[in-house]
Amino acid sequence: MAAITRLVKRTPYLPCAARFLSHAPPEKERNVQWVFLGCPGVGKGTYASRLCNLLGVPHIATGDLVRSELASNGPLSSQLSEIVNQGKLVSDEIIMSLLSKRLADGEAKGESGFILDGFPRTIKQAEILEGVTDIDLVVNLKIQEEALLAKCLGRRICNQCGGNFNVASISIKGENGRPGMVMAPLLPPAHCMSKLVTRSDDTEEVVKERLRIYSEKSQPVEEFYRSRGKLLAFDLPGGIPESWPKLLQALNLYDYEEKQSVAA
Repeated sequence: MAAITRLVKRTPYLPCAARFLSHAPPEKERNVQWVFLGCPGVGKGTYASRLCNLLGVPHIATGDLVRSELASNGPLSSQLSEIVNQGKLVSDEIIMSLLSKRLADGEAKGESGFILDGFPRTIKQAEILEGVTDIDLVVNLKIQEEALLAKCLGRRICNQCGGNFNVASISIKGENGRPGMVMAPLLPPAHCMSKLVTRSDDTEEVVKERLRIYSEKSQPVEEFYRSRGKLLAFDLPGGIPESWPKLLQALNLYDYEEKQSVAA
């Protein structure tokens, strides 16, 4: 119930097509079922997890599902390790297997709604997902490529508490009509500083390969959802302090707790 007391919520964003379906038969009320798209490292996990806390829905990140399987030393771990270290995309079959299990486990626990982070990445995955569950909205996060590369190379994880941080201090000068961008680092508390590690796949070579693959295979997914009236494109103007309020505004949501902390 904590998430509910934190949120003073206006009507959540609905794709334009959905706003005129007043003649549709009433359905059992459920929470939002959203997807977050965007290049690797753009911040899908950060903003999706914040929205999940706000709306009281589970945050399902396929990257976390993959890493959990890798850590489990299960039957897929060696195959996944090779794929991840080469910066390639995990196959549809593997991802769907992991995701289907997670959704089934959540349903059994009485979960309602979700935000998917990192899935779907291909048209085939989007079509499979469409046959499995209804998606209300797809938020497509975008950021300047220079900032994106710096963010990816600056990512760090505390090997004790598992916290995610970023040591990159980004300052991009605006030119030729392109807006400038400043993003402060997301530094850990002092007790985590000496325990920071870099993900094995966060090297410049692997990051650039991930971005190339994303551009080639994943961007058409945007058009898939745009054609269905479900896509909301959002350009990140900077770090969390600049982007979070504007994202909430775009989604027609309001974070009362955040406003109170700023006022204080």
